[in-house]
Amino acid sequence: MAGPAEEELGALAAIFCGPGEWEVLSRSETDGVVFRILTEAEGLTEDAAVPLELVFHLPAGYPSCAPGISVHSERLTRAQRAAVREKLLERAQSLPAEPMVHELVLWVQQHLGRILAGTGPGPSPSAKSSTRDEGLWMVLLRLDHMRARARYVKAVRQWATDLGLTGRLAFLGRAILLLLQGRRDDVKEYLVLQKTCRVDVDASGKKCREKMLSVLFEGPAQPQHARFPEFGVREYPGVDELRREFEAAGLQGLLSGFVPELAK
Repeated sequence: MAGPAEEELGALAAIFCGPGEWEVLSRSETDGVVFRILTEAEGLTEDAAVPLELVFHLPAGYPSCAPGISVHSERLTRAQRAAVREKLLERAQSLPAEPMVHELVLWVQQHLGRILAGTGPGPSPSAKSSTRDEGLWMVLLRLDHMRARARYVKAVRQWATDLGLTGRLAFLGRAILLLLQGRRDDVKEYLVLQKTCRVDVDASGKKCREKMLSVLFEGPAQPQHARFPEFGVREYPGVDELRREFEAAGLQGLLSGFVPELAK
C-alpha cells in the first residue's frame, strides 16, 4: 500500500481515538486493509444524531482505486443503509485519486439527513431487481465450520443485507453452504469481508478469520436462474428439502455440479 495511504491510516487512528471509534479488522499485502469507524451523523432533524458504523476496505492499489464501503446502523432501514452506501460510493468515485476516507466521513456526517430525506419506505434496491436480473452475479461458498455460530450468522446476514445481496445460508447436517446473488461488485465486496474479517473463533476461543472457505462457483447467472427475493438462513432436515428449494429457483445445476454428495 502506498505511503500516502499509510499516512492516512495513522491520521484516522488519531482522529477517531475515542472508545471503540476505530478498529483495524484485517491487513494484508494482497487484499489491503479493512477497518471500521464508529461515528454519528445528523439525521432528518437536528436533534436526532444517527450512529453509523462505516467499514472501509482499502485495496492494495488504494488510493489509485476507490475504497469499498459498508454501512451499518440499527437506526436505519435496509433501504436507507443501501442508499447511504450508494451515495458514499458515488462520492468516492468523484474524488481525485488520493486519500479520501476522512473526507468521506465528513461528507456523510453533513449529508446524511439529505440522503435519508430522499428515501422512503419502499422496497430496497435489491427488491426492485427482477428475479432474473440482467447482470446478476452469483457465488456458491462452502464453509467448513462455525464455532461461534450465532456471531458468524449475524455477521453474514448483516453483510448480505448491507450489500443488497439475496440467497441462502443453508445448514444440512455438518454441511454449510452459502449462496449469494446480486451485483458483481457487491458480491466481490462480500468476499473481501468474508475472507478478511475475524468472523469466527479458533479452538482457543480467540477471534479468527475464515481460513477454510471454498468457492464452489462464481459467475454470472444464466437465464434459467431465478433470484431469491431475500437473504435467508435455513436449517434443512434433509437433502430433499434443500434440493427442492434450489430446483424451484432453477439452481439444481449448482448442487449436482459442485456439491455432488448432496445431490444424489
